[in-house]
Amino acid sequence: MLSFKHEVFLEVSTTLSFSKAAEALFITQPAVSRHIKSLEEFYKVSLFERKGSTIQLTSAGNILRNYILKGQAIKKQLDFEISTQANEFNARGKLSVGASTTVALYILPPVLAAFRYAFDHVDISLMNRNSENILKALIDHKIDLGIVEGKTRISSVHYDHFITDEVVLVCSPMSELARNQKITLNELKGLPLALRERGSGTLAVVQQALNRHNISLADLNVHIRLGGTEALKNFILADKLKGTLGFLPMKSVARQLNNGELTRILVENLTVSRDFYFIQRHGSEDEGLNKAFVRFALNHYN
Repeated sequence: MLSFKHEVFLEVSTTLSFSKAAEALFITQPAVSRHIKSLEEFYKVSLFERKGSTIQLTSAGNILRNYILKGQAIKKQLDFEISTQANEFNARGKLSVGASTTVALYILPPVLAAFRYAFDHVDISLMNRNSENILKALIDHKIDLGIVEGKTRISSVHYDHFITDEVVLVCSPMSELARNQKITLNELKGLPLALRERGSGTLAVVQQALNRHNISLADLNVHIRLGGTEALKNFILADKLKGTLGFLPMKSVARQLNNGELTRILVENLTVSRDFYFIQRHGSEDEGLNKAFVRFALNHYN
């Protein structure tokens, strides 16, 4: 099995920083340096080279990193298979999951709670970032499994469809629009809108849906842009006088729609939805804990 020195090396090789590795491992920076020096003396090679204030792996360092990652995967699968000989729910191990904001806030919590109840010997950690950063974290081996919006063409990543979420237009129930609850695309252009910030996945699918009707964001009457789903939702909840409209994921406003705090406005001929996918490094999709979690999450929502 891997020694603590190898764990230290792996952390440094991931962060490319002795200080960040020390912080992550709860040891001092001099201790990190001693562990790396000890490995270099043992293998009789340099594992890192310094370039100004930064460091990068040498060719020998890259070789060592790749073998440690393989060793970690073997140990993880070994622990899973031995612990589940009698019953899969006896599984032991650690699972690190990364998810984009909508998934992390509104879709995964009930899955995580149920999974922890069923697999009470598995420790789970959740990283909440945008889809681009979750993909990078997966490639860098910082997480075991990710859930992101849409697909990319990266050959090293395996995709499995998880769930489809609708994006809906909402406003305060005190707005005049709440009476009819239906508008046309032309009417949408003139109404006050609050939108997510540029780079948001929610904004991107709204833009794509509008583009199919030859409408751009520049054609809309945008009064304010807010960073984050919760910020936009809370603004719409508070904006009772002007009745500003906002596009939000259905999962994020389901409770407010049910209890009457928000009203959904249907836009004629406009449907906005997006697909979320599990992402795994090719070769890891059959690893025990990954497979068990994916199957559990799919069963939860189907």
